[in-house]
Amino acid sequence: MDSEPRIPSILRRLSTDEYQPPPYDDDQLAAVREVVAAGEPTARRLARPLGDYWSSRLGTATGLIELNKQFNAPFYEIPDEARFEESAADEAFASPNLVIDVQSHYMAPRAPLRIEAARQIAARRDRGPDWWKGLDDLTFYGFSEYLRCLFLESETAVAILTAPPPDENGVHYLTNDELAGTRELIDRLAGTGRLLNHTVIHPNVPGELDAMERYRDALKPVGWKVYTMGLMASVGVERTSQWSEGTEWMLDDEQFGIPFLERARELNVRNICSHKGLSGEVDNGSPRDIGPCAKAFPALNFIVYHSGFEGNAADEGPYTDETAHEGINRLITTARDNGIEPGRNIYAELGTTWFCLIKRPIEAAHVLGKLLLAFGEDNVIWGTDSVWYGPTQPMIDAFKAFTIPQFLREQYGYPELTSKIKAKILGLNASKVYGIDPIEAQHRAARDDLAWTAQALREYRQSGR
Repeated sequence: MDSEPRIPSILRRLSTDEYQPPPYDDDQLAAVREVVAAGEPTARRLARPLGDYWSSRLGTATGLIELNKQFNAPFYEIPDEARFEESAADEAFASPNLVIDVQSHYMAPRAPLRIEAARQIAARRDRGPDWWKGLDDLTFYGFSEYLRCLFLESETAVAILTAPPPDENGVHYLTNDELAGTRELIDRLAGTGRLLNHTVIHPNVPGELDAMERYRDALKPVGWKVYTMGLMASVGVERTSQWSEGTEWMLDDEQFGIPFLERARELNVRNICSHKGLSGEVDNGSPRDIGPCAKAFPALNFIVYHSGFEGNAADEGPYTDETAHEGINRLITTARDNGIEPGRNIYAELGTTWFCLIKRPIEAAHVLGKLLLAFGEDNVIWGTDSVWYGPTQPMIDAFKAFTIPQFLREQYGYPELTSKIKAKILGLNASKVYGIDPIEAQHRAARDDLAWTAQALREYRQSGR
């Protein structure tokens, strides 16, 4: 493929600074070629610019229909006319579901930081041409794009703002104060509840555990975000690992992890939001510590961000004894080994994981099927990891349309992905674990004319948050 694939965002090879996007396989490449061939004539037929067509629901439907054809199974339930008729596309993707996105990001306006980080991301992905409406420029990781991608062009009712760890020189995409400040800004202009925030904790950094009470009171986090891989490396994509050696730790280690969990329990901020996976398969990126900690701390919720998925590692197939130590299976193994049954205190989060799996639908069926079996329909949680992937609506729409085909359900015992289960994953499960009133959240989003976003952007540009 050329470096300018004229395709919908769901088919593009995008990534963050945390992983290298894998190349297209033959089936994906065949789907891309069919979509490319159909794009310009369809856009002309509809009298729409090609970029507008691909970034619309029509473009999403086209990409998903081609994936069905190439993988020879009805993974996505979409009528053929949804490629050409907006009403058909809207109907195919319609639902009354509450959408809560528990993993969202943007980058503060620190120019050297943004330029270098954006260059690293660009080095790991295909770039889009100027007309593309998804993620067009190195500056498109900032607050204005965050408002557009998470609120203006998405049905997301509530988003949780989080951040990666700083690099080894202490440079942040967003500091904890900026996470909370962004939430306070939106609270003041939009009313409370549209945005919540994490606080990022590094238990192996002196003073962090002592500061947690102050963080709780001043920053009002809904969860503690932790990265057991440690700090980010500061030398860019040439480095063997993106994690800085000597800064790693684990949740179940006696020196750092256990004291952190004890402190979280004392402070009654019970959500432990641990990045697991997308680690380059470094040892401390494994979720093997989740099971022992969930067993030892039943009052805490262990929300496993990315679910242990390693984006460009081995394919995600069914859980087997031979693959129990790979990818998402590591999370299932640690839960089984420690007697954590479905519906208990381990939650599997889908940020980036789902984006990567959209164009790998067989793997998507295995991942959702085995997560539902291992953790239950109440313990799989929606997240997107955007703004890195542009507007979140195409990911939401693809999930709404996705099914686990009957032949896979029969062979592996996976549950049917019903509308009830999808509603839980898209929002209701997060509403419980994060303490969000689902009815009020939907009412608030329905009443919102989003006029506050313009004022939020003006104030952010004036004050920095």
